[in-house]
Amino acid sequence: MDQSSEMKPSASTESASTTAFFDRPGVQVESLPIGQGVPLGIERVSNTDLGLGGAYGTWGACFDNASLPDVIENRLGLPLGDGVLNLSELGFVCRHHVPDLTEEQHIELEVEVGARFLREAARASGWDPSEVDAVLIGITVPAAPDYVERIARRAGIPEEALKVSIHKACDGSVAGLNLALNPELHVGEGVAGNLAQTLIGKKVLVGGIEGLSRVMWHTQDRQALQLFGNGAGVIGLIPGETMQFLAGESQEVYDEDGVLQVRMAYPHSGRRVEGQSLIEVAQTGSHSLRFAGLMHEPDNRSDAVVMAGPMGMVKLFVRSGVSTVRGAYAAYRNRMAQLSMPGKDIAVAFVHHANYKINQLKAKQLEKEGIRIPMPWLLSEFGNVSAASTMIAFLRKLKALKPGDHVLFDGFGAGTYYDVVAVELGRRR
Repeated sequence: MDQSSEMKPSASTESASTTAFFDRPGVQVESLPIGQGVPLGIERVSNTDLGLGGAYGTWGACFDNASLPDVIENRLGLPLGDGVLNLSELGFVCRHHVPDLTEEQHIELEVEVGARFLREAARASGWDPSEVDAVLIGITVPAAPDYVERIARRAGIPEEALKVSIHKACDGSVAGLNLALNPELHVGEGVAGNLAQTLIGKKVLVGGIEGLSRVMWHTQDRQALQLFGNGAGVIGLIPGETMQFLAGESQEVYDEDGVLQVRMAYPHSGRRVEGQSLIEVAQTGSHSLRFAGLMHEPDNRSDAVVMAGPMGMVKLFVRSGVSTVRGAYAAYRNRMAQLSMPGKDIAVAFVHHANYKINQLKAKQLEKEGIRIPMPWLLSEFGNVSAASTMIAFLRKLKALKPGDHVLFDGFGAGTYYDVVAVELGRRR
């Protein structure tokens, strides 16, 4: 990678193609026999020099910005009028939705989809699924409480492998990466030891799998209906070998005003105790854990998601998001000084793709503080796919990365939760 070009500050729309994801070369597309048939597309990516691989993609019919308003109006039974968002300005040209299925069909669809992404991610990493030691998946609204256990079992991953479900909305996959790599991270009461120390040298799958179009059948929020879609991204890594932890930061700033409200479809007491984490950690089986984040839930029990305007999202995520990146970057610079590598810097940042304006403003605010890291926009064909977006972005850049590159993962989501992780890529010689 050209370091001179990579160090230019940006949140540029690097992937502004209007080509539908299913039409991309290298994407394997098939129809799953559920309902009238649901299209699924998966792209596998590998970088043998780094020893890293993974799989990403989406499922459901593709709707571009021109066709989406009619779909939403038919669903709502109301015209959108001046409520139509300028989605291209927000960085999106397509998103994928499934039809209204029965609850059993939705569960079967998402379990089959999740299992396929796990299998393909393992194979892209050079492993058989039976070799996988741990699976950490971020998912905002799981189709079933034991979703990760189900997809791991169907994928052929051993029962004794660790399964971790992370419910921190769009931050879920980066939170999973932080858990897998950060030996300094406190993982919560009731969990013995540190996950990162346990997983050193193990074959680990980390990612986000988000069937958000299912959730959209349970909201009347016009913005949410236009922004969110289905997507998944899962990467395979060996902590301490193919990906080394350099610095990390985790932060919680509860969304008091309910700017982004999400119905919790997972167990959580709903209690807030001053001075204690909003994350409740539970042992859900002999080899499984659940990290459940408290959400500001909609007042209307029939609504799954309620959003403020786009500027509300900017205000919610940028200030605390910049603070979390600043803390992680300061820790990274200290680590480089300790390693006598003061000239080394982060090549690229993979940031949650909430919308392009959020990422652009975040890059500008960081630049004002002297932090100049490229933040390419890479997910135009997907819409906001929550916890899946950061891992999809990484996989789309994976082939261009080199051994020894330092990269930053930046997650943020409803609740509000933030995780930032700086890592070195490539096998240690």
